Amino acid sequence: MKNIKNYLLTGVLVWLPIGLTVWVINLLITSIDGILPSKWSAYKIWGVHIPGTGLIMCFFIILITGIIAKNVFGQKIFHFWDRVIFRIPIVKSIYKGIKQVSDTLLSSKGNAFRKAVLVRFPHNEVWTIAFITGSNNLLDDECEYLNVYVPTTPNPTSGYLMIIKKSDTKEINMTVEQALRYVISMGSVDPRL
Repeated sequence: MKNIKNYLLTGVLVWLPIGLTVWVINLLITSIDGILPSKWSAYKIWGVHIPGTGLIMCFFIILITGIIAKNVFGQKIFHFWDRVIFRIPIVKSIYKGIKQVSDTLLSSKGNAFRKAVLVRFPHNEVWTIAFITGSNNLLDDECEYLNVYVPTTPNPTSGYLMIIKKSDTKEINMTVEQALRYVISMGSVDPRL
């Protein structure tokens, strides 16, 4: 009976990541397929349902938008669009917040997550991984302060912004990607693998 239990547990450990990966990919593809108008679907065009057609079309739409936005004429169009959106009261604050976060995280000029460090959090006897997001001069002090983001585990999209003395951080030998992998795995996976 003990062997059967061990075999079942091993089988679950093998199939769980595979099943969840397939489920997430299927959810993404069907969600993105549903974004496009039905008249653009493969079924309407060719009479056959092809999963992922919406994903491919979204890829090309985003690619073409990026090409347009990189040239001078496209930049003028998008600056005009921003000015129009910034005049709509409620939409302005939502759009501005999302635009600032996406520009910071996705732009090559952005400074999100420059480096992974250790900080003492939530109290002085515990170390946790944090990401330096910038320097800080809000405090009139002779010390150098840093903005650090302490992510929650296993969801690093929520966390805490802390202003901390640079001397209170400890450098670690991990890239940002390795540190994120470590946080997401709740410390159970060696991040350097």
